[in-house]
Amino acid sequence: MTAVPARLAPLLDPSSPVQQLAARLVAEGHSCYLVGGTVRDALLDESRPGSDLDVATSARPDAVEAVVRDWADHVWLQGQRFGTVACEVDGARIEITTFRAEVYRPDSRKPSVAFADDIETDLGRRDFTINAMALSLPEPRLVDPFDGAVDLAARRLRTPLAPDVSFVDDPVRMMRAARFVAGLGLEPVPELVEAITALRARLDIVSAERVRDELSKLLVVADPSAGLWLLARTRLADEMLPELNAMQLEQDPVHRHKDVLAHTIAVVCNTRPELRVRLAALLHDIGKPKTRSIGPQGVSFHHHEVVGARMAEERMRALRYPNDLVSEVTKLIFLHLRIHTYAMGWTDRAVRRYARDAGPLLDDLNHLVRSDCTTRNKARARAVERRVDELDVRIAELREAEELDRIRPPLDGREVMAHLGIPPGRIVGEALDSLLEARLDEGPIDKADAYARLDAWVAERGDLTAG
Repeated sequence: MTAVPARLAPLLDPSSPVQQLAARLVAEGHSCYLVGGTVRDALLDESRPGSDLDVATSARPDAVEAVVRDWADHVWLQGQRFGTVACEVDGARIEITTFRAEVYRPDSRKPSVAFADDIETDLGRRDFTINAMALSLPEPRLVDPFDGAVDLAARRLRTPLAPDVSFVDDPVRMMRAARFVAGLGLEPVPELVEAITALRARLDIVSAERVRDELSKLLVVADPSAGLWLLARTRLADEMLPELNAMQLEQDPVHRHKDVLAHTIAVVCNTRPELRVRLAALLHDIGKPKTRSIGPQGVSFHHHEVVGARMAEERMRALRYPNDLVSEVTKLIFLHLRIHTYAMGWTDRAVRRYARDAGPLLDDLNHLVRSDCTTRNKARARAVERRVDELDVRIAELREAEELDRIRPPLDGREVMAHLGIPPGRIVGEALDSLLEARLDEGPIDKADAYARLDAWVAERGDLTAG
């Protein structure tokens, strides 16, 4: 019997949910194997977030349902037609999938599922050798027909079958390769890289949601740079994020400064592994190719943050990201250069407007600004740090003095309507905007002063029924 990693010991206790499941399946004449990331990570002596377990079995889905129905706390059958029954026992969620050989038709986004009768066939249809290992249960024995353990030790990424077969079966595996290269520090074998390059157009049959999910998983690994470079050099990025390779241009063709893509990937790696700020870092300069111009002072990218925010919104919507996340990321991109307009110092007015425009994204915005400084010029880097540090101090001071996080007009809409004797409508909004501008410029305004300002605004505007 192969030695079992200590990390798996709790799962292999006879009282554990997965061992109870194995005993029930075996008692009905079926085989049972623990598969997937749990086995891989145990050999790496790593653990990853989440308590989900993957089990493969010779039992067909209806037989699996019969085994778990009166035993599990909850049972889910949404994936049953694809061979998967999910259940939860004592807080552990287990996905039980019948051995299968799954093939995508060339013109279809949906797999055509054929069940198999042995674990080796099932493992051969998995994405990479490091994930094509299984541990038989209830008596543990490692099944590794494609030398996944050897590849793990060598930090090598291979497919169980020929890579073109694997990627035709499920094209999203090409993106998954980037995640494993980055997340596990693996080196893809040359034939895998060649297959991605040759088959990248096949990603077109994959739904935007699956592509989005894989991109998101890549972005939140500790250091996604190797995966992003793999997407770029194989041109796979062109199929779902063409803006990435468009940034492979020199910032200054005379002095040969670093290209925008290299800078972008460095910024991504500088940021926290959180999806919102990582997406903002990845997309913050995508407007540069469209705004690039060369003049006497060298290259410039005027208003690239405005163009980039619009492009980021279009790309994120195409990838089906949630509306709230799209709005947050585009706001971070739109504002990421704002701090540089205050190079001469922070007035109270400037701080109020900066904090008001950033809103709840203020911390992420300042983090992105710091991360965006990848220059080797130490003096310039220190200047950016000082500018953000000074801003942090000014925000803290005004926050304490003025409730900075809740800047609003000194009057609300009901008070404006009552004072002016007007119904709801556009005029009320314009009046509130005027009062808000005064609040941002001057700080707190009391009610009496606010009403006086409102009267002055009306006098200057004239007829409230006009327009």
